[in-house]
Amino acid sequence: MRTSCLEKTSGLVKTSSFKLSGFTLIEVLVAMAIIAVTLAAASRSAGHAIDTSADLKRRVAADVVAQNRLELHTAKHDWLVPGKLTGEEIQAGLAMIWTEEITDTPNPAFRRVVVNVYAINDRNFSLRRLVGFLAFEPRK
Repeated sequence: MRTSCLEKTSGLVKTSSFKLSGFTLIEVLVAMAIIAVTLAAASRSAGHAIDTSADLKRRVAADVVAQNRLELHTAKHDWLVPGKLTGEEIQAGLAMIWTEEITDTPNPAFRRVVVNVYAINDRNFSLRRLVGFLAFEPRK
């Protein structure tokens, strides 16, 4: 921004011009508003990432619990009676509840096993549901 100044020196008019530099108050406020919005968005994004990673850890641990339950029956050659089983297990430092629902299939040599894994404090939301089948293997 240029400003001119008129000076009167001994009857002569002298014009001097000089340049003001710096930011206006409005420019500073707009810059601060932009920075505030950017930081708020970054903070929200970081918080969401933390929540997502904690949820992912719970779901992966629940998947391990469900797979372990099915593999345990397969390894032991269990022939389970139709019904329900319930238990608790700690995986990755997280306590979880598992339920198994064993049902007959049209083929009498197979049983259907549905494993649901829940967080210890919320039995209304299944973290993992895994369906598997067990085959009847006569023991030798």
